Amino acid sequence: MPKMTFIERDGTRREVEVPAGYSVLEIAHKFGVDIEGACEGSLACSTCHVIVDPAWYAKLAKPTEDEEDMLDLAFGLTQTSRLGCQIVLTDALDGLVVKLPASTRNAMG
Repeated sequence: MPKMTFIERDGTRREVEVPAGYSVLEIAHKFGVDIEGACEGSLACSTCHVIVDPAWYAKLAKPTEDEEDMLDLAFGLTQTSRLGCQIVLTDALDGLVVKLPASTRNAMG
């Protein structure tokens, strides 16, 4: 099973192991990582914004235009920002590292 690491807001690293096919948002919820995901992965918010480790960013599929539009609303946007609901863990992404941004902005609420 692939593993991935979340770097939480306080700098704590949490490595988890989960079957391929789950999104980073789903994995975060499964393991109690503090990612909101207000729209439940429907690309209607940016509350699952994560910062992908630069070593992994190029290995991801390019973001869709809809994802880029939602990322424009994210707090603390970086060059390697992505929405966790749009990154699906695969065997090729075994070892993926993502960092939680300092804060999120929920425009839905």
